[in-house]
This record gives sequence, structure tokens and C-alpha cells, in this order.
Amino acid sequence: MNDTSIKVGLAGFGVAAQVMHAPFLTTMKEYQLISVLERHHEYSREKYPQVQVVRTIEELIADPVIDLIVITTPNDTHVDYASKAMLAGKHVVLEKPFTINSAEALHLIELSKQTNRVLSVFQNRRYVCDFLTVRKILAENLLGDIVEFEGHYDRYRPGPKPGAWREENKPGSGILYDLGAHLIDQALVLFGFPKTITADIRLQRPHSRIDDYFDLRLDYGFTKVILESGMLVREPGPRYMIHGTLGSYIKMGEEPQEVLLKAGILPNIAHWGEEPEEQWGLLHTEINGKIIKEKYPSLPGSFGMYYQHLYETLVHGAELREKPEHGYNTIRTIELALESNRQKRTVDCSGYIPSHYQ
Repeated sequence: MNDTSIKVGLAGFGVAAQVMHAPFLTTMKEYQLISVLERHHEYSREKYPQVQVVRTIEELIADPVIDLIVITTPNDTHVDYASKAMLAGKHVVLEKPFTINSAEALHLIELSKQTNRVLSVFQNRRYVCDFLTVRKILAENLLGDIVEFEGHYDRYRPGPKPGAWREENKPGSGILYDLGAHLIDQALVLFGFPKTITADIRLQRPHSRIDDYFDLRLDYGFTKVILESGMLVREPGPRYMIHGTLGSYIKMGEEPQEVLLKAGILPNIAHWGEEPEEQWGLLHTEINGKIIKEKYPSLPGSFGMYYQHLYETLVHGAELREKPEHGYNTIRTIELALESNRQKRTVDCSGYIPSHYQ
């Protein structure tokens, strides 16, 4: 084991922990998974026999060996668990959407500064092949000035998911907090803070107790951003449709990592996160006076990039990429969207924390 490996305590062992975190924390030499908080089971030890199972957050943070607490428990535990961990001298990774409201987010940001502990929000969808490719296309100005950006994150789940806390009628539940946190973060990374937002948030399934559809319109002046997600999309359309003054980029299909991880395939195989050529997006634009209409190669993705960047921050002092302020700004956008939907009108955007997005 690497002497400089980060010793990790994992709070929760639900789907997020099993699929998005543990496979990377147990295969990257930079990390060592020490303990897992499970209140009633020992599923983590069945998969990772070396780990210790604890029953409370207090037990998890009391271990002096642990450097980092990764919190994947329900949203309403985030503030309590993160606060206790930082006060105990631990660095913290919080699953998106960070907190339930912006006041809680501000509290955690201040506590991070007071305790001099690193606090980061797990925005793993920055490290998928399609979004990495979109960032490259925009950075290279292949489409010119962007007039319209449309991003989708759709699913087809007509019935209720048994035991899913995200479908319970309580603060922080619903598709806007869940999938919306990804799409909003991507928009903020690409375009910064919008001028106004217009939101249509609905309950479309008969059994739904919390929102299962949203359509957000973010106005940047020249650029219009559309973010949409629903649970009744059996046949999805493009995941991204981006139009600029020079051309367009259209991307279909889901990125490959989540399917592999859910199937139990670990991210230590060759060509991890690479997308087959038939799934590459279509680039139709003009470059140096020449019209181009062809498939554009997708960059390989890896959720492990998040943890690699975090390691560089914790061990070598590199600038933190997924900052707590980013989590705050996403939650602030969710609050503005909820206000717009309640009032059935466009609302001005305000209250963001200026922060560099790498």
C-alpha cells in the first residue's frame, strides 16, 4: 500500500456508494477504504472483506487513522454528518446535491474554513465521455458563439422504486435535486451564472409524491440553455444538442461507465470509459472555410478523475476542482427554479458565490 494513500471512511453503502465511489476507492492506489457506515447490514464487508463496519457516524469519524469521510447517505443527513466529520478533523466529500438549501451550504462552507478541512462536492458527471467532449468542442470554439445548449438526463421508470428515499415526499427528494444537480452543474461549468430562470416542474406519474419531471430555461442573454429530465422517456432523443454561429453538435446515447459499474465490472480494465465509435456525436460545422459533417471522437471518461484531482489537492496542495461553493451555486439554482415554478413566471437569478470552475 502506498504510504501516502488517503485513508477513507465511507458513510452509507447504497447504490451511490456501491457504484460511484467504492469501485474507485478500492482500485486506486491513492486511496484505502478503511471503514463503512451501515446501520443494519454488512454488505460492504461481503464485497470488501478488509473493511470495518460501523453503525454510527460518531464511530466512523472517531477512527484516528481515517483522513477522509465520503458521505453518500440521504440528503437530509449531509449537514449533520459533514459538520461532525470536519469538527473531528476529517476532510469531507459530499454526494451531490450537497445540501437541501443554500443556507445549509453556506454553513458548511464557513465550517470548512474554520476547521481548515477540505470540503468537496462529488460532481462525477463532469467526468463522463460526452461532457468532457462537449467541453473540448466549446473550448476549441468549433461551433462559434453558442446560441442554444440543450441537455437531457432522462430515464424510463413508470413505477415506483421500492425503498427509494429520493421518491419520498420530503425536502431534498425528487428528480430536480437528483438528476437536476448534474445538469445544472454542467451548465454552470460551461456558461457561468444565468441572468434569469424559467422552470416547469411536474409530477407526471400517477404514484409520484415528489417531482419526476423538470424543464429549466436559463437565459444568458445571447445564449439560451435548456435542461430537461423526466422518468417517462422510453425512447430518448439526443442527450446534448448544441447550436452555435458556426455549427452544431448532436450527441445521442448514455455514457458507458454506470452500466459497467452496475454490472460489477471494476474500473481497472483497459480502455475504461471509452465510447464505441458508433456512439460518437455528430459535429456539423465550418473549420477554416471548410464544411465538416462527421462523427467527432468522444474523449474517454472516468469518475476516478474526480478522486485523482482530489488526491492532488489533499496531498500536493493543488487547487480543489469541485469546490463547496460549486455545491452552493447548484443548490441556489435549484431554489430559484422552485421559486419560478411556484410563481409560474421567470425570475431573476441572484445570490451566487463567485467561484472559479476548472
